[in-house]
Amino acid sequence: MNVSSAVQTNDAAQKLNTPRVLVLNASYEPLHIASAKRAITLVQYGVAEVLEESEDTVRSPSTVMPIPSVIRLRRYVRRPRAHPVPFNRRNVLRRDFFTCQYCGSRNDLTLDHVTPRSRGGRHTWENVVVACRDCNQRKGNRTPDEAGLVLRARPRVPTFGLYVAGQFAQWHEEWSKYIYA
Repeated sequence: MNVSSAVQTNDAAQKLNTPRVLVLNASYEPLHIASAKRAITLVQYGVAEVLEESEDTVRSPSTVMPIPSVIRLRRYVRRPRAHPVPFNRRNVLRRDFFTCQYCGSRNDLTLDHVTPRSRGGRHTWENVVVACRDCNQRKGNRTPDEAGLVLRARPRVPTFGLYVAGQFAQWHEEWSKYIYA
């Protein structure tokens, strides 16, 4: 085996291990994102069915198979009702799509408490938004109304769809039918 084929094999293996397949429960609710390798295994063993295929293929000496983009499990998997998205800076940035919630800027981002903590505001999903440094300083220790700023969207706890949308750089258009924000 020469060096170029080894590099191609390594690239193909890494491509199969990256999270890029949306896994749906039997009821079509999104469960998680799986690697292409895991999705192909689930399909081959009859545990899941392919709903959408990507343009990429995986090849063996005797088979050429398109890599799935969306799969659905054949049997319903019970999961806990409350599966909250962890509250942290990265997830707040994802929820707000890395955009200032006052002016729409994408530069020099910080977190801002809508109701300042000094006034009893809590450090929760419903009170924290992404703001650029200029808007955050202009708002200061005031509410948005007092500072003359308008929020683009009311802050809320993200759903799975919003979490996934911000979590993965490669958003697949065919996922839009299955993920509801």
